Amino acid sequence: MDTGHHELTELFAQLGLDNSTKAINQFVQSHPLPEHVVLAEAPFWSASQAAFLRQSLACDAEWSDAVDTLATLLQQRG
Repeated sequence: MDTGHHELTELFAQLGLDNSTKAINQFVQSHPLPEHVVLAEAPFWSASQAAFLRQSLACDAEWSDAVDTLATLLQQRG
């Protein structure tokens, strides 16, 4: 098991999304997340993406920093 921490680009790749800097910036700009919405419950995720995000925060600390970073970025737009 990989116990290292992952970057935002790796998280996007894991979610099956384009992980270029430009694509990440575009995603953040076009997917605002209101403060009261939990990241994994946002309507723009597929079922498998949402499950991965939930699992990452619940029991997979190696991804939690990247998931928290993404949530913060999206909430700043929300």
